[in-house]
Amino acid sequence: MVALKMEDLRQFTSQLFVGETFDRWLVREATIVTFNSFTIDGHIRQGYYSERELEENQIEELSSWKALRPFCFSLIKGKKLPESFQITLQLAPADVETFLKYAQLEFTVEQVNGLYLNIRYEAGTVHCVTGTSLNLFTLDRQIEIEWDEAARLYFKREKIPYSEA
Repeated sequence: MVALKMEDLRQFTSQLFVGETFDRWLVREATIVTFNSFTIDGHIRQGYYSERELEENQIEELSSWKALRPFCFSLIKGKKLPESFQITLQLAPADVETFLKYAQLEFTVEQVNGLYLNIRYEAGTVHCVTGTSLNLFTLDRQIEIEWDEAARLYFKREKIPYSEA
């Protein structure tokens, strides 16, 4: 787990809420506090869609950030800054597989419950904290180390300045 402080609040929030930088990520949950507290559970209610819709649109367990971003943006836009927000993003299964191959880790996608990026805005600053969850017990922390480094590389590639918190 690594905590990264985003150095340019305006640039980061623009990339998060307006740009496509995080669109491939899945949303576990989001809480946005403005004049009310709004909470979004990213789990898709499978019964809402027909079997055909689920198959055709490749709808799985969680909503993508791309699908929820407009709703979240509508909650924060305006003259006043939000009091706070917390968004938990999860790497999509296809991207988990790519990550495991790239990092040369001996885990299967099924063994990885989630690779997370927890984004928290509070008191005028944004912090991103990485997290991992496995479906098995291991003393090997290599996946955590590699995930932390992958997050750093992601921000560098997307030209998002940060410092280690």
